[in-house]
Amino acid sequence: MSLLIVGTVAFDSIQTPFGKIDKTVGGAATYIALSASYFTKKSGIVSVVGDDFPDETMKEFNRRGIDTSGIEVVKGGKSFYWSGSYHTDMNTRDTLVTDLNVLADFDPIVPADYLNADFLMLGNLTPIIQQKVIKQMAKRPKLIVMDTMNFWMEIMPKELAETITMVDVLTINDAEARQLSGEYSLVKAAQKILNMGPKFLIIKKGEHGALLFNKEQVFFAPALPLEDVFDPTGAGDSFAGGFIGYLDKSKDISFDNMKRAIIFGSAIASFCVEKFGIERLVGLTDDELEERVQEFIDLVQFDISLV
Repeated sequence: MSLLIVGTVAFDSIQTPFGKIDKTVGGAATYIALSASYFTKKSGIVSVVGDDFPDETMKEFNRRGIDTSGIEVVKGGKSFYWSGSYHTDMNTRDTLVTDLNVLADFDPIVPADYLNADFLMLGNLTPIIQQKVIKQMAKRPKLIVMDTMNFWMEIMPKELAETITMVDVLTINDAEARQLSGEYSLVKAAQKILNMGPKFLIIKKGEHGALLFNKEQVFFAPALPLEDVFDPTGAGDSFAGGFIGYLDKSKDISFDNMKRAIIFGSAIASFCVEKFGIERLVGLTDDELEERVQEFIDLVQFDISLV
């Protein structure tokens, strides 16, 4: 196994100004794994679902080279369920329902085939679960990427801080970066967070792109201007999946290659928002992906002379 993904595999009900969809497949690990599958065919998911989760989605995972033997299926249980409604600006949303269901008792067990994974992607879960996975690995992965959110900053700050010291890359949005660091300036915030332990920090800015930091360098990648954004759910996880999937494919974890990975992650995320749920992430062609990446290149490429 090359890439291990830990996170939720779930159901979502989503309402946006463009419409609504009830009980569609979602979850952080789902978006991450499907996005990563366009670059690597040796990934596996550790998660938990109820026996209400559709077999067809499991088969789609397998068709895309995603191993599902690490997904625990609880007989008689119900899968994690989230319902939300997005405001007109599509950047803010209201959570209507959160039913943990089988996730409430989730105690991750990493299958033997996954214990030597080169890359580990920790989707947004409790810091305690993220730590448990790291500690089970037979050897330290070449790269550990961790996503988190403001909720854990508020209720588990000590556990979160400890987990951050164990990872190489932290991905959070701009509001979370400010909350975690206590700094309004994202440059100052980044340096404070990097001093907490990770070697790299990615600050996601939604429709305004993403920033990549290490202690000496910074890189900004714009988001592609899109005519229609139907559903931003899963965009950040799709970005993370494209990012780590590309790194797994290239086996290069340098800052320069991470810049390329951010572009590929942004390209995948730009597809995700075009339809509800995972609809757009299933069945992309290589030509579509290459064309979208070229759009990013054209967006930022220019000639200039200082003379």
